[in-house]
Amino acid sequence: MAIYEYLCPECGPFDVFLPMGTAPQARNCAACGGKARRRYSGPNLRRVHPALAAGLAMEERSREAPEVVHRPDAESGDSGDAREGTLRAASGRPARPPHPALSRLPRP
Repeated sequence: MAIYEYLCPECGPFDVFLPMGTAPQARNCAACGGKARRRYSGPNLRRVHPALAAGLAMEERSREAPEVVHRPDAESGDSGDAREGTLRAASGRPARPPHPALSRLPRP
């Protein structure tokens, strides 16, 4: 189904869902019954949630220029010292130890 946009001179623009390629050039307005002309508009890509759009943009940027961390962040309080046995996950909680079955996997 495609979204077609029509413009009624009395009521303004409205959208109609029709199978692709079946939209007539003129249609009766659902509100007032007057003749509405079909309007040509760009694809409706702006209906993406802003958080999703930001995440997609960040993912796309990371393909070409990934963010690399060279040292731990001093503000987070994570020293990054694995010798102390305090491994931390990205969320700040203690990381879970690896599953014991992983040690039995073949190594190259």
